Amino acid sequence: MTDPAQGAKGERIAKVMARAGLCSRRDAETWIAAGRVAVNGEILKSAARNVVPGDDVRVDGAELPTAERTRLWRYHKPAGLVTSHRDEKNRSTVFERLPRDLPRVVSVGRLDLNSEGLLLLTNDGALARDLELPARGWHRRYRVRVHGRVDPAALTRLKNGITVDGVRYGPIEATVDTATGPSKANSWLMVTLTEGKNREIRKVLERLNLSVNRLIRIGYGPFQLGPLEPGAVEEVPRHILREQLGIAAAPGEHADTRSGWAKAHAKPNAKTKKPRRKGERRPSS
Repeated sequence: MTDPAQGAKGERIAKVMARAGLCSRRDAETWIAAGRVAVNGEILKSAARNVVPGDDVRVDGAELPTAERTRLWRYHKPAGLVTSHRDEKNRSTVFERLPRDLPRVVSVGRLDLNSEGLLLLTNDGALARDLELPARGWHRRYRVRVHGRVDPAALTRLKNGITVDGVRYGPIEATVDTATGPSKANSWLMVTLTEGKNREIRKVLERLNLSVNRLIRIGYGPFQLGPLEPGAVEEVPRHILREQLGIAAAPGEHADTRSGWAKAHAKPNAKTKKPRRKGERRPSS
């Protein structure tokens, strides 16, 4: 996730902190404004600062952790958890429920308290920011249960976008999956969007006189919820990160296509490599 534009001038301090897995870029900017970050002994007053390899970066007096290889996880968020590291109302958070052996991670976007389903987690705050951007063009897909009379024509018009309470929402694809209950007053919808603004689906459907009583995210870009159980976490295989995100392999690492995990292997020593005889075939791997 190196920004070529930075070149020899280095990278923004907030981006470096995020890549080290210490926090998100947004949090890094807040910490810097609070005077918690120093570079080469100078306490920063602004996030408008580039750093280069060799700079002494410290947060609260401690050296910045060495950046680990980028990792990504799929998490099935249950309803009733806040997507935050801390909550001012003392509600349970996603990060309190994660396995203890996970490194510090940040979420790619958020799911609100009562929403459930696929939430991507990563140890690379810069990657999280990149995957959130609408410019990436990734679709977010949801199964949404609503109460009320569904007007298919109104759903079709959402493809042109809609303005609710002065906020403009981009194109939304919504179709009826199933309808049940008396006079089919309860329906499951399939909803796809690219922006994912705060409570976007709930606000837009409310404008159509539909009350959302369950919302499950089933897909985010190329990543799917699948059969992942509520509360379960599963790491995305390394070769998928290379294929979908262009993340390069670590030195000495190659993809084990049988298991989907990347494994480190020593490179053969050219001096001791046994030569092949004429007509001899290499064993298949």
